[in-house]
Amino acid sequence: MRNNTLYRLFLLTIIPVLMQSCFSAKEYVRPAIESDALYRTDNIKTDSLSIAELSWTQLFTDPILTDYIQRGLDNNLDIRVALENINAAQAYLRQGKAGYYPTLDAMASYGRSTFSENGAMGMNSGSASEQFELSGSLSWEADIWGKIRSTDRASQATYLQSVAAHQAVKTNLIAAISSTYYRLLALDKQKDIIKETIEARKSSLNTTQALKDAGQVTEVAVKQTEAQLYSTEIILVDIEKNIKLLENTFSILMGESVRGVLRGALEDQEVQTELTTGVPADLLVNRPDVLQAEYGLINAFELTNVARSHFYPSLRLTAAGGFQSLELDNLFSASSLFSNLAGSLAQPILNGRRIRTQHEVSQAQQEQALLRYKKTLLMAGKEVSDALYEYEAESKKIEVRKMELASNMLAETYSEELLNNGLANYLEVLTARQNVLNSQLNLIDSQFGQLNAIVTLYEALGGGWQ
Repeated sequence: MRNNTLYRLFLLTIIPVLMQSCFSAKEYVRPAIESDALYRTDNIKTDSLSIAELSWTQLFTDPILTDYIQRGLDNNLDIRVALENINAAQAYLRQGKAGYYPTLDAMASYGRSTFSENGAMGMNSGSASEQFELSGSLSWEADIWGKIRSTDRASQATYLQSVAAHQAVKTNLIAAISSTYYRLLALDKQKDIIKETIEARKSSLNTTQALKDAGQVTEVAVKQTEAQLYSTEIILVDIEKNIKLLENTFSILMGESVRGVLRGALEDQEVQTELTTGVPADLLVNRPDVLQAEYGLINAFELTNVARSHFYPSLRLTAAGGFQSLELDNLFSASSLFSNLAGSLAQPILNGRRIRTQHEVSQAQQEQALLRYKKTLLMAGKEVSDALYEYEAESKKIEVRKMELASNMLAETYSEELLNNGLANYLEVLTARQNVLNSQLNLIDSQFGQLNAIVTLYEALGGGWQ
């Protein structure tokens, strides 16, 4: 009898295994994408190495900035949320791996029955029976079609996706802190220039008033000088406002209450590392958002495997055993032992189309994940190209703006000399002075733009999280 039971269980096990080669879960293969053409470069090297492989402590040399970045990584609230997401994904990962193991339940029960006089057990009316039971049950499902394996892989992909999301937050945070810091330095320098200009224009107003008293210029020149002074003071108010707003933003990035921000000077900032982008295919392994999108695709792929496995039979083995007795005193005697062993092979036939619907939905979700992955990769290439051309453009503009500033400063000097000799009107002097101020402010904007383009390129290549 025992041999027959084992033989039946063997058949239930071996038949699905023989069919497994036809229905086993598919293996994930990365989609074929022309990664080598994701971005193009002109003057910046495409090398085997990329600045993305540098630690942010190597790229940024300002010790004040590096201290802020470290504090931001330690305190930023988005970073802490991402870490909690990783903890949650780890729990699901452990659950996915536990799917390979059987489930074990323990039970203790007590029952008491009193029979009805008019019932089937009427002859025993008035009497009662008691039953005590202490038992355990074991259940295990064979992973014939790879359902459990695919579920485990889907959990792994979800976990790695949360890790990549954390890395993306780090990369974005480092870029945001650096960019905001550089912008504050640029505003500081513009503020200093505006203050110097205000003092110079106050002096010019006194000079113009004296020239008017001497009859060399009219009241119009005095009022125009006054107006130019007031417009410069308005610029100062706007710059001071922007500094305060950026300091508030910077404090939030640091995960701290709003406060002033200690900082260096714009002219002290330099990137000593040679800018290289690596090969475009590096984006597949360096960009956290690309990794995150691919893990999302892997998750959807494995869940499609799970949905497909529901079309096929499932093999489950169950066993139960323990002690059962009508009297508590005899519960643990050898005569109270009981056991049972069962194997089942269940094949879904009619289930209201639920399995087919779930499979079709999972296929659509897999296609969506694939499209998101491709779009993320294309956007990554675009961001690299944009940052490269932004850096090149700002570098060229800095050289031209320096020449523009030199020319405007000479024009200002010449116009003042001509005015003193009666060969020019005061409007030409005012125009020359305004051109000098605009050139100074624009040069600072380009200097910030160059630094910010480096930060953007570093972020676009996936740097900062290593």
